[in-house]
Amino acid sequence: MGLLAAHGRAARSTVSDRARLDSVDALRGVTVAAMLLVNDAGDWGHVYAQLQHADWHGCTLADLVFPFFLFIVGVSIALGLGPRVDLGTDAAALRRSVCLRALRIVLLGLVLHAVLYGLVGTRAFRPFGVLQRIGICYAAVALLAIDTRARTQWAACAALLLGYWTLMVWGGPLTKAGNLASHLDGALLGRFAYEYDAASGAGHDPEGLLSTLPAIATTLLGLRAGDWLRHQQLRRLLQASAAALLLGWLWSWLFPFNKQLWTSSYALWTSGLAMAALWLAHLLVDRRGWPAWGRSFGVNAITAYAGSWLMTCLLVGLHWKRPLYEHAFARMTPLVGPYLPSLAFALALVLFWWIVMRVLDRYRLHFKI
Repeated sequence: MGLLAAHGRAARSTVSDRARLDSVDALRGVTVAAMLLVNDAGDWGHVYAQLQHADWHGCTLADLVFPFFLFIVGVSIALGLGPRVDLGTDAAALRRSVCLRALRIVLLGLVLHAVLYGLVGTRAFRPFGVLQRIGICYAAVALLAIDTRARTQWAACAALLLGYWTLMVWGGPLTKAGNLASHLDGALLGRFAYEYDAASGAGHDPEGLLSTLPAIATTLLGLRAGDWLRHQQLRRLLQASAAALLLGWLWSWLFPFNKQLWTSSYALWTSGLAMAALWLAHLLVDRRGWPAWGRSFGVNAITAYAGSWLMTCLLVGLHWKRPLYEHAFARMTPLVGPYLPSLAFALALVLFWWIVMRVLDRYRLHFKI
């Protein structure tokens, strides 16, 4: 902590006026690479336990990926919008810009799901998904960043987490079929939910309607962490990380960690880990000059995600994935077992997109939405 205090005053003016930090881009990039790794196993019947989401309650490494990304969305809002708000930029213009960008993110998510439905068609078209949730959370938190102060943002975060807990406890048991969020997904989304039983009318969507509320809280925690980073209040960032981890762990005894429901304890626990990762990345990359591994993914995050999605849709839809996997990866199964080839396929895909992102970054081709 002494090192942070010694450098704090010298770094304060430069960091607070920068919209981008290599550490944030690197952390975002590592998160996107992890997302690709988790989403693209070669054989879904053989995936290491920590690389697949918990069946229901619990929190694996795979369950950290999406909340980390939403947390970093909040950090980026603080770094990008914060200086413009402080300089008195026209609030109406900022709101229009935020809403248009959020709309583009949501529309891209809808397009990707339309491609999936058209090429694979294993379930009904799904209107909710990862990019749609990112767009909604971005819009909600960016508008709060423009029009409210820190105290209001903290109050909104607490209200979302406590209110969601109250609704879920009041709304029924925390089983997949019995919880309130799933009931709403089935009633409002019907066959367009991620899971839907036409006979019973039961539905469930891990990016559904009600569970978006605590996801907004995750993004709000990223906003506050980004403001601390911007103003070099790094001791506060580390203290908040410890507090969020402790409170999340204690809360989990009453409201268990659950990624599919995005429980309040899960939101706090994952945000606490993300705060610690942000603090460490800033210390190592921005201050000590370590290589910003993952930065090329981070500056083209949506491009990498959308590109890998389309590639996977094509491989599956054209029936190329299975022969590719069997001829290039599954051959090693007799020697190493079935889990390593499945992981090797995912790593090969991540490596492919890392090369693509490196080339784009080298030529300064950064695609924004």
